[in-house]
Amino acid sequence: MKKILLLAILFSFSIYGFSQDVKYGVRGGLNISNLDFDNTTGVINKHRNSIYIGFFANIGLSKIISVMPEIQFSAEGAKAEPLHLDYIQAPIFLKFRLSEKIHIGAGPQVGLKVHKEEDGVKNFAYSGVAGIEYKINYAIFADVRYTYGFSNIFDDDLLVEAKNSNIQIGIGYKF
Repeated sequence: MKKILLLAILFSFSIYGFSQDVKYGVRGGLNISNLDFDNTTGVINKHRNSIYIGFFANIGLSKIISVMPEIQFSAEGAKAEPLHLDYIQAPIFLKFRLSEKIHIGAGPQVGLKVHKEEDGVKNFAYSGVAGIEYKINYAIFADVRYTYGFSNIFDDDLLVEAKNSNIQIGIGYKF
C-alpha cells in the first residue's frame, strides 16, 4: 500500500511538472570576484577574473513569476593562488518579469568547493544572488548578477573572517 501511494504521489508531481511552462538552457561568462575580509589582514586582496558556466531550468509559475534552479561551475576567490576558490553552485533564482525584454531576480545559493582539500577554507559556501536579465531574442539573453556570501569561508580555528563577493556578466541560451 505504501509503495502504491508513493508511486501515485510521484506520478502526480510529474504531471504537475510537465504542465508548467519549463524551458532549459545554458549560461556562462565572466566572473569578477573578491573576498570581503572583516578585519585587516596581511593578505594583498585583489580581485580575480575567471569564468562560470552552468545549466538551468526556467519554470514559469505565471506570466510574471518564474523559478530558475541552476547548477554551475564558478571560479571565485581572490587573485592570490592560495585564495582561488572553485565551486559547484546551486542557485535557486526567483525571477520577475518587468517587461517583455527585462527580468529581475534574487535568491539563495549554496556552493560546494572543489579541487582543494585541507586548505583552511570551508567546503560549503552560502550566498545570496540578485541580478537582471535582458532578453535579446526568443532564445538568447544577457545577464548581470551580484553574489554576496552569508557566511565566513574560512575554518573557525584560523581566526580570519571573509565572505565571497562576485559579479557575473554573461550570456545564456534557452532551448
